[in-house]
Amino acid sequence: MDILTRTEEAILLAIYQLGDNAYGVTIRQQLEVMIGKGVSVGAVYVPLARLTRRGLLTATVGDPTPERGGRRKRFYRITPAGLLALKKTKRLHDAMWARLPDPEKLTSTVS
Repeated sequence: MDILTRTEEAILLAIYQLGDNAYGVTIRQQLEVMIGKGVSVGAVYVPLARLTRRGLLTATVGDPTPERGGRRKRFYRITPAGLLALKKTKRLHDAMWARLPDPEKLTSTVS
């Protein structure tokens, strides 16, 4: 089973939400919205490279843009294997949570 780390899962979900506009900067911005705090550049680009090597993402290079000084953007898309890994990860989370009491109904004993 191809288990995703939490970071890999969050990145794949961000790319899924962004659709055709998923490149480094927008992925990082989407992650920051999703988790509610800043995300370092390395926390995005290192997992993106790993997910691409594993075949869970594809990367294509766009046309150069003047606002980027002629540099190209690298756009990411989830592959069928990436979607399958997300589904398996969700099933795993659901199965693990199904065996526990609802955390919303628990009282905290930790201060």
